[in-house]
Amino acid sequence: MRLFTGIALPSEISVPLGETINRLRPFAPLRWSKPENLHITTKFIGDWQTDRLSELIATLREIPKPPSFEIETGGFGWFPNPHQPRIFWVGVNGGEALRALAASTDQALVPEGKPYRPHLTLARSDPQAKVNLAELRQAVAAESTVMRRFRCVSFELYLSEPQAGGSRYSILESFPLENV
Repeated sequence: MRLFTGIALPSEISVPLGETINRLRPFAPLRWSKPENLHITTKFIGDWQTDRLSELIATLREIPKPPSFEIETGGFGWFPNPHQPRIFWVGVNGGEALRALAASTDQALVPEGKPYRPHLTLARSDPQAKVNLAELRQAVAAESTVMRRFRCVSFELYLSEPQAGGSRYSILESFPLENV
């Protein structure tokens, strides 16, 4: 089973982002995220043995968790950069609490040592395909970037199941933050 941890989005964030994806989709042949799959990844775990799932859940229950905190989303960007784009994203700011949650999760599992860069993936490009993104860049420049906020009260363990047309994500377990 393929797993990751992340923060689920409330509908007041995911619905407008889904509308944004639908508006921008016609401008570039990218692999666009399904609105119901939008989340903020805190740790990609990868392949995990099914018979060790309870061990993983127990480990995640024990990590230090911050009190609930505010997350702000807004602004568009590209990874690794606008000149060689592979991921089109919306920015995420959860301050020190989000960074601490991601670091605790990383340390409890298999530390990657990479800097944590929170974001919401809207689309991915195939690095081998030379896609002209000029129309998408123009559409993005005209798109309003409304900053939205929500209170994070938990993080989730997700199962990623590959399917035709993109993976489906399901929440296996939810872990409340402190003081919730």
